[in-house]
Amino acid sequence: MKKYYSAERNIQIVISLMKAHGIRYVVASPGATNVTFVASLQQDSYFKIFSSVDERSAAYIACGIAAETGEPVALSCTGATASRNYMPGLTEAFYRKLPILAITSTQHTGRIGSMTPQVIDRFNLPNDIAKLSIQIPTVISNEDEWACTVQVNRAILELTHNGCGPVHINLSTTYSSDFSVKELPLTRVIRRYGQQDKLPEISCSKVGIFVGAHQPWTPELIKAVDLFCEKYNGAVFCDHTSNYTGKYKVLFSLSCRQNSGDIGPYMPDLLIHIGEISADYALAKIGIKAQVWRVSPDGKICDYFRQLTNVFEMNESLFFQKYTNEKCSECNTEFFQSCITYKKEIDSSVPELPFSNPWIAQQIAGKLPAGAVLHLGILNSIRSWSCFDVPPELYGYANTGGFGIDGCMSSMIGASMVSPEKLFFGVFGDLAFFYDLNVLGNRHVGKNLRILLINNGIGTEFKNYDHQAARFGDSADLYLAAAGHYGNQSQDLVKNFSTNLGFKYLTASSKKDFTRNISEFLSPECNSKSIIFEVFTNSKDESDAIQKLSLIKTNYSYVAKQLIADTIGPAGVNAIKKILKK
Repeated sequence: MKKYYSAERNIQIVISLMKAHGIRYVVASPGATNVTFVASLQQDSYFKIFSSVDERSAAYIACGIAAETGEPVALSCTGATASRNYMPGLTEAFYRKLPILAITSTQHTGRIGSMTPQVIDRFNLPNDIAKLSIQIPTVISNEDEWACTVQVNRAILELTHNGCGPVHINLSTTYSSDFSVKELPLTRVIRRYGQQDKLPEISCSKVGIFVGAHQPWTPELIKAVDLFCEKYNGAVFCDHTSNYTGKYKVLFSLSCRQNSGDIGPYMPDLLIHIGEISADYALAKIGIKAQVWRVSPDGKICDYFRQLTNVFEMNESLFFQKYTNEKCSECNTEFFQSCITYKKEIDSSVPELPFSNPWIAQQIAGKLPAGAVLHLGILNSIRSWSCFDVPPELYGYANTGGFGIDGCMSSMIGASMVSPEKLFFGVFGDLAFFYDLNVLGNRHVGKNLRILLINNGIGTEFKNYDHQAARFGDSADLYLAAAGHYGNQSQDLVKNFSTNLGFKYLTASSKKDFTRNISEFLSPECNSKSIIFEVFTNSKDESDAIQKLSLIKTNYSYVAKQLIADTIGPAGVNAIKKILKK
């Protein structure tokens, strides 16, 4: 019976991407653990394979081939100590900058340390035998397949990134005896472009630019992006940390939150991803059907939308200028205008919200003083405030890098210390506030702080209607949502602490109370004291507000499904799914 490719999906992915990236030379050493890989290679006429029993010699043979041809060369060996014998040759390749891809086959890495024969630890390599080392486990789920695809692309691209050199892939196998796959399934190829490369053409009809957290933009970059949008029918999708102030900004979070799911007409065909980590989870829907290009000076393979095809290792201004060096004959803003029209439709239909973080954002986001700086706590605060526009030229920040609650206020206060002429507004939940409480006693704290403390006495994130912890009801309060800490919504704790430190203290427990204090809190003048405004809400109102914001554009089929799911619970949903599959 004729043999074809292995049925092991991770092996198919490696072979497919080797072909896509032009790796045709292979030096293979015999063994049982790499049978599925080598047997798949040898029936494919694309590959030129050489055999070498001695792995040490195999690595040096690969060095010779790479030096002679100028092409990358792959190595394949079995388990046990076979890979150890690659080290001299890979050291040579490292210092001579030769692109050698060492693919070491392995059993399941969970067997390391359990006395399984021929299983050794390949997780920690000497620093001068490989530029990059990755682990490729067996593919079982869609998540596994995505991770495997990204990692193998990353490894192969690293062979020639910033100078050539060796790279290591530790490839797991299940020793499958199924070699019946006649054609390799399609695997997404990711390519990297540098400043001197010829860039791919843009032929899409709708182009989006997704901006994650971003430092303030230069006038040069704003101009380049605006020209790009006009030439390619573009729109710039932002959250409050994006800091883009050009003509084509779309704060689209509230529109994307709609549970109707009908944002298809507003999804681009091509999405250009710039900036760093975004906290706006809802906005990520924009990229789920688009081809994605990542632009960053670091050239890293960051596949947030799981649709990445190209990475451009260059600064953003240069990228956009390269695509706008020939001015377009006419300005096309149809896509941007359609997004703005839909956004206005949603914005104008926001219902009456209960007293909550979203309601507060609705009342004051657009009234923040010009030139102020906004710092937002992660998750509930940034989610709530991303639904509402802030004034132009207002810069926003959040600790989205590590995405922890531990230093939100410290980051804001650090910024305020070096810019005493600016007003700094911060919005934080009670857990984040108390976690970082000590910074309020720092002797460098100035008079330019306006801190909004949303005190609901709990990690309200875990009580939101759509959070998995919410299904536990009141029992979630014990440990999941951390209720009752930090004074359990004491009316005096923050008041006494802050006033003793010299802060002006304001408080509100209702919409009426809050409205009464708005003017003082938003005053554009740096008064004699910084202000802490403590607002007491409850987790039910917080959850209800988020839900109302998600149901402005209602799909009744979706609502019915959610009602059924809430009634029968996760176990019931899974049981129905199993029945429908039969």
